[in-house]
Amino acid sequence: MELIILLAVIVLLLLVLVGIYNRLVGLRQNVKQGAADIDAQLRQRHDLIPNLVNTVKGYAGHEQETLEQVIAARNTAAQGTINSADEAQLRIALDRVLALGEAYPDLKASANFQELQSELADVEDKLAASRRALNAAVSRYNTARETFPAVMFAGAMGFEPADFHQLDDSEKGIVDQVPNVQFQG
Repeated sequence: MELIILLAVIVLLLLVLVGIYNRLVGLRQNVKQGAADIDAQLRQRHDLIPNLVNTVKGYAGHEQETLEQVIAARNTAAQGTINSADEAQLRIALDRVLALGEAYPDLKASANFQELQSELADVEDKLAASRRALNAAVSRYNTARETFPAVMFAGAMGFEPADFHQLDDSEKGIVDQVPNVQFQG
């Protein structure tokens, strides 16, 4: 009888461990998918940049330094793994190119420039949504990993805590600042 009880406890423990393992694997996959979604949005942003630069060249060709900076930043950001500092530099360079639309009314009125601006804004929105989704997936994974009874076994089964996506310096400036609203009277 004692042997049957011992076997039942062992089987129950194994079933609990398998359940914990499978749940954590699924949640970890969601975290990896979230990171891959961010990577895909960043690559889409990188792919838009040459078209944007070529459009600007047609209207503001003498802004060569600005255009070279954005291409250099894009090439650096597009190499290998995604680096927050490289993406921040790219974002700054893109902001400079988009600001040229204000300096060149013909460029601002260009349908191609407007379409590229719209596509870039759409990518930025998707990127922000991907970052929120990643952080939600990380939260679910870390919570599952740190709750009882998983906390007793997760580390031993190779489940390390996942990191939340951090805002880069260029994003922090936008998020942390109170907008300055002025009315012309």
